[in-house]
Amino acid sequence: MPDDNEMNLLGILFIFLVIAPNYLVAEESDMQLVDSFFIDNTEVTVGKFKKFAAETGIVTKAEKTGGGFVFADGWEQKVGWNWRNPFGTIANKDEPAVHITYDEASKYCEWLGKRLPMDQEWTLAAYTEKRLKANGLFKYNNTYSYPLGNKPIGANCLNDCGRSVAINYSELLDRGIGHARVGKTKAGINGLFDMGANVWEWVNIDNDDYKGTRGGSWWYGAHKMHRDSPVALKPRETAAVYIGFRCVKDR
Repeated sequence: MPDDNEMNLLGILFIFLVIAPNYLVAEESDMQLVDSFFIDNTEVTVGKFKKFAAETGIVTKAEKTGGGFVFADGWEQKVGWNWRNPFGTIANKDEPAVHITYDEASKYCEWLGKRLPMDQEWTLAAYTEKRLKANGLFKYNNTYSYPLGNKPIGANCLNDCGRSVAINYSELLDRGIGHARVGKTKAGINGLFDMGANVWEWVNIDNDDYKGTRGGSWWYGAHKMHRDSPVALKPRETAAVYIGFRCVKDR
């Protein structure tokens, strides 16, 4: 019969060899490996951010100040618009979490042991296929013009992206019809959804006051999701209806 020390050792080995690998697979099942990091397959959803808010008690800037912003003739604050009610009405749990500042997004990622992507990480994942087997749609190590390949068809953008699958909030907007539920558009390079359009996504750049956003959004045409489109700088405290985020994790 093994003694107590041997039993403890067997228990530790069981955790590391059986339980821990299964936990890691589950944790990263909603992420894609791209070189030296994992990246979320989709933008962070309202449902996921709700769990974060419930556990941490965070109250976002948009909630504190009465509402987030939309750009029309200039920046216009919308009373009651926040991540819970992105267009002033209660969101579905699978809509992207928007009206989130850079630092609020960063806190969410850190809560999960992740972080926001660096700009160069985001662009690598968006435009260069890093899967050895990509179902024949993309070739390994090839870099494409759009996150969906050499054409933008299948994204949720203002124009030049084909049929929209967005939730129609057009009666509340001066431009565009709004975002789509995550995972409902066409999957793109590295199997990722909405790296082009749907909502802008926060990225980390070397600037204290301004941070980057990538991918364009439903408010813009396909040109904003093109590989040659520069990173769009915004004050890090910006909370807007078309800015969301996704997280990365080091391998």
